[in-house]
Amino acid sequence: MCGRAQCTLRADDIPRACHRNNAPVRFLNTDRYRPSYNVSPGWNLSVVRRDGGAESEGVVVHCMKWGLIPSFTKKSEKPDFYKMFNARSESISEKASFRRLLPKNRCLIAVEGFYEWKKHGSKKQPYYIHFKDGRPLVFAALYDSWENSEGEILDTFTIVTTSSSSRLRWLHDRMPVILADKASTDTWLNISSTPKFDSVLKPYEKDDLVWYPVTPAMGKPSFDGPECIKEIPLKKEEKNQILKFFSTKESRKEGSKRHEENPLDESVKTGFQKNLKEEPETEDFTENLKEELQTGNLKEEPQTEDPAENLKEEPKTEDLTENLKEEPETEDNREILSLTKMENNDPEPGDSIYEGAVKVEKKRDREELLADQKSVVDKVESRPWPVKKKGKLKSTDDKQPTLLSYFGKK
Repeated sequence: MCGRAQCTLRADDIPRACHRNNAPVRFLNTDRYRPSYNVSPGWNLSVVRRDGGAESEGVVVHCMKWGLIPSFTKKSEKPDFYKMFNARSESISEKASFRRLLPKNRCLIAVEGFYEWKKHGSKKQPYYIHFKDGRPLVFAALYDSWENSEGEILDTFTIVTTSSSSRLRWLHDRMPVILADKASTDTWLNISSTPKFDSVLKPYEKDDLVWYPVTPAMGKPSFDGPECIKEIPLKKEEKNQILKFFSTKESRKEGSKRHEENPLDESVKTGFQKNLKEEPETEDFTENLKEELQTGNLKEEPQTEDPAENLKEEPKTEDLTENLKEEPETEDNREILSLTKMENNDPEPGDSIYEGAVKVEKKRDREELLADQKSVVDKVESRPWPVKKKGKLKSTDDKQPTLLSYFGKK
């Protein structure tokens, strides 16, 4: 949040900076004020508050310390100015330290600019934020008075903050409440308009609020002077990080614009989100084919090579059936024709072609068997055998002649 600022304004310039040009002004403890380029909590700054009741238009330029010390703080306690140097606008109506100050203790802080840090790894780069035309920034603030153990009264204040604007979100998520015109300062200071004060507690979105990088040396509260607000060049990686933020922002704007022009149905959005969470499914080629056939896109797309076309281009084998048609039909031709039809058409049992083929096959097998038997008989008949002498046949009761008896007879 806002923890450093530059304020080199003169005390008599503060009312004009807070749009109190014609109001009666009274100065209080302004001798404690010291201009600085590096103001931090615990520093004395000039605060503009209402002087008198609700009917009074006068203001007081009162020098106070930055860092609220509530009036109910124990007198013996050592003040800690860093504890409450900011007050969140979202909770000022709830916390006791701020809630009791809203009716009558609202004030204005005028500065020339403030600092904010951006982390780059382990390092922090400060930026100086200010108006482009150089006019002072006016912050909404709350003040309180506390008395210590020695009877000394200490006036302190806290700067009210809100969520960061869309242009400054890359740098920090919080920013001070900036009151840029007389109407907003009147609303914050006017005691009679208590119910309306929260209307000014919002981010400043105009593009006249600009920034640039400054030296990291100003991180020390003791470092002061014009060097605190001198612009320095950024490193390449830091520039890329800032550019990436704004490019992402622009892409989101374009995406939202396209969404407004072509809003998606809730079911489509739900399905899209579901697809993002689930694993990618395999492509259903049958569904795609159906869609392409219906829409007619399938004809336009280049088709893969059809194997059937290649078969048409290849030379055909000699068709036996065509040759047989030209020759006179004989019994052998009929058998060959039947076999050819069976091979080409893959006949099944029960078809006439199939039955004819079976008969032809059986007939062929029988003819081959008879031819084999005939060749065997011819071989047997052509083999020379010894001729036996004819004689009387012996009865079955006679004994068979032995081999010795046979040779003995010779």
